[in-house]
Amino acid sequence: IRNVLICFLLLIAVPVQSQNPTATPDPPARLTDPTSMAACGLPATWAEFTSASTITTFNMTADCTFNSWDVQAGFGFLYFSSGEFTINGNGYSIIGPGGASLTLYVDGAGTVLNLNDVTMRQAGGANVSVIIVDGGRLNARNVIFRDNPSNQILALTADVQVYLENVQVLNNRGVGPGPKVFNLTTDGALLSIANGIFQGNTGFDYLIDFAGAVQLRGCITLADGLDNNQQSGGVLTDNRSCPKRKKKEEARPTPTPTPRPAYGASYVALQTATGMTFEATYGLDSGVHFRQLDGAGIGIQSIIDAGYLAALDVYGYVEQGVEVCFPQIGRVLFLDARTMPRAITPLESTVRDGMTCVSINSPGSLVLMPN
Repeated sequence: IRNVLICFLLLIAVPVQSQNPTATPDPPARLTDPTSMAACGLPATWAEFTSASTITTFNMTADCTFNSWDVQAGFGFLYFSSGEFTINGNGYSIIGPGGASLTLYVDGAGTVLNLNDVTMRQAGGANVSVIIVDGGRLNARNVIFRDNPSNQILALTADVQVYLENVQVLNNRGVGPGPKVFNLTTDGALLSIANGIFQGNTGFDYLIDFAGAVQLRGCITLADGLDNNQQSGGVLTDNRSCPKRKKKEEARPTPTPTPRPAYGASYVALQTATGMTFEATYGLDSGVHFRQLDGAGIGIQSIIDAGYLAALDVYGYVEQGVEVCFPQIGRVLFLDARTMPRAITPLESTVRDGMTCVSINSPGSLVLMPN
């Protein structure tokens, strides 16, 4: 009897694990107007910024990675509710959060977010967007949306203005009900796109679903079949025009009479010394020039500190179209020689035979960074 009683007491004393599962942790408390940033240059967790914020400009120094517990449910990782703010990505990525969380939320009349030189990837979910603009204005320049499994990449849900310049939308996957790449749900919304590439996006119903106004201008390349737009009472102004490249079989143009000096090795010697390869539409003797750069030649401390792998200046007759392949795998930044200070743009690259290859048609510097 005593043994039976002991067994009974043990049974009622030991809890059954399946009846008491581990509680799901609560999201972190939001940080309103934080004064310190994480190592990458953005807040370490969900934060709301207002016109009283002590920090209004964020300069990224590395990729920033976040998960669904870094955000507040229903809001983005960074929530801008009033004032003007700038994120300078410097060629780095904001990665995540994924699942059921969006990344950036712009809210409230008079709110402005300037988003420059950054890649948004691996963010969104079946019922959310990567970026929502629910008031105010978004100015995005040299931004890449890549590898996002999302219901919408960009959503405009009020009388807002969004201006995209040199945008790339690459290899995103539509998930959830009625996925669209860009979605304007309000008659008063304006979406303006100047120069863009849409490539490799799958699973979306529409490229742009709009009730507001859409303006297309500059060169916009549609390479993934998503040239379909759902127009729900909105107005589309399509002034896009891509310059026509001359065919290779046409006669070569006369080289520039007074080309810039070579500053050292010719392209043959440079290719031998570095392992880089070069191609130009009209040949490498048509007036295009290359020179290898060191840190002083790059001149941007954040890139130098990040540990660049190789750098090359390309000048002269670059407008014809030039391809450069680096003998390492990495990501490539373009420092535009036409701006001062030089604008930094992440370039879409391809990997061939273990080399990272990019194409350009304007003079500037190419910097290979580690992935």
